[in-house]
Amino acid sequence: MREGNGDPANACYAGIDLGTSGCRVAAIDAGGGVLATTRVDYPADAGQTPGLWWSATRQALAGLPENIRANLQAMAVDGTSGSILLTDWQGDPTSPALMYDDARAVEQSRRIADVAPHESGAHGATSSLAKLLWLLEHYPGLPHAHALHQADWIAGKLAGHFGFSDTNNCLKLGFDPVRQEWPEWVKLLVPECLLPTVYLPGEPIPSANGKAGDGVLPHVSLCAGTTDSIAAFIATGASAIGDAVASLGSTIALKIISEKPVFAPEYGVYSHRLGDMWLAGGASNSGGAVLLHYFSRAELERLTPQLRPGQPLGLDYYPLVKPGERFPHADPHWQPCLTPRPADDAQFLQAMLEGMSRIEHAGWRKLHELGAPYPATLRTVGGGSRNPAWMRMRATLIGAPMPPAHQCEAAYGAALLALHGAAYCRK
Repeated sequence: MREGNGDPANACYAGIDLGTSGCRVAAIDAGGGVLATTRVDYPADAGQTPGLWWSATRQALAGLPENIRANLQAMAVDGTSGSILLTDWQGDPTSPALMYDDARAVEQSRRIADVAPHESGAHGATSSLAKLLWLLEHYPGLPHAHALHQADWIAGKLAGHFGFSDTNNCLKLGFDPVRQEWPEWVKLLVPECLLPTVYLPGEPIPSANGKAGDGVLPHVSLCAGTTDSIAAFIATGASAIGDAVASLGSTIALKIISEKPVFAPEYGVYSHRLGDMWLAGGASNSGGAVLLHYFSRAELERLTPQLRPGQPLGLDYYPLVKPGERFPHADPHWQPCLTPRPADDAQFLQAMLEGMSRIEHAGWRKLHELGAPYPATLRTVGGGSRNPAWMRMRATLIGAPMPPAHQCEAAYGAALLALHGAAYCRK
């Protein structure tokens, strides 16, 4: 483990977030206070490649003030869940990267379904295991040495060696987070030598024969990272059993800290390990995408002050853009319900928000029914958190205290992992 340089009294820690549009870096002090943030967007219309990720990472790190870079003690990286590539021993790509939303591996997902346990996170065409099988079939005979997720590859470039990952990124690769091992059925599908060594998020990554990184902050220690959504959860300050976070973005994504794992793929529910605890959750197809299908952002801002959250309309809406729901109902044919439509646009908007609030409430009840706690506290992130009427509807229906989220940037959550290490979720 390399020792950080600089003045210990000014020690700082960095989180690197590889998102869908670019790289963000957050630097924090020993108390968790934000010292600096940087952002480098990917070029418009550029396909995502490992070289693009690395260039953005280097630029974002270089954008930190010199005194912060000199006093960095540790870093952690988060990336998009399920994005994967193959590399040789030196970490040079031997395949293209297949991104988180790539669903080409349909046939490979069927092979996984034949052997994987029901509760595995590797099911589905977008899982990293399905994509890995596709890559091995379409790029045979090359010197493949490592299967790496997006965060793994960037962390390897920083560490100067490859072949490690974390329990969160590896869930969709088939890693068993309960037994903390690669199951035999995974080893039957892919060569075991490709599978990374798996660490807990925040756990220190050992150096390889004292070798420094690739010329970028070689004095800084590296901690195992996580996925972008879990880093964003950590950023909110949620850290105790029953702490829940609702992300009200294009969809409604729910996550809650549980003392035991919950796996119910038939409802789109699975759990990530966080230290000695678990993060259980699911996501509905309802959410902001439906609102923006019917209203512009300007119209939403104009109509929101006209809403009357204390006077429910009682319309039984289930807002979806198109048929199909994942959670709390798992039905690809689940039908939207947005009728009858009031003549008043403000009432139409209110009825949709009431319906979304009921969906969220049903989601928390479903998680509780499956074995997770009911929210003891509920933090909210995403664009919906800025709508006071929606927040009031949710508070009335769900009945959990709603403390403000500390942050909502994934890079800040990754920085907390670097600061607290694997002890983050054992506080």
